[in-house]
Amino acid sequence: MNLQIRDPRARELAKRIAERRHISMTEAVVEALEAEYRRVAAERSLAERLGALADELAAMAKPGGRDMTQEEIDEMWGHP
Repeated sequence: MNLQIRDPRARELAKRIAERRHISMTEAVVEALEAEYRRVAAERSLAERLGALADELAAMAKPGGRDMTQEEIDEMWGHP
């Protein structure tokens, strides 16, 4: 299968990479796509990142917490 790059910007970028690395334009495109795929595949989803953050915060929390005063409760709820 032949790779055709019709976008002038994409063609120029592929050409620059190919010339610097002394490889064909096709190899330059394949290597760039492989690198981007590795980067994307290594990304964690938002749910994974939030789960890790929740785990960190839970580990930092002291067991049992503490009792709050009525003044603290009123302040938290915006009561005068």
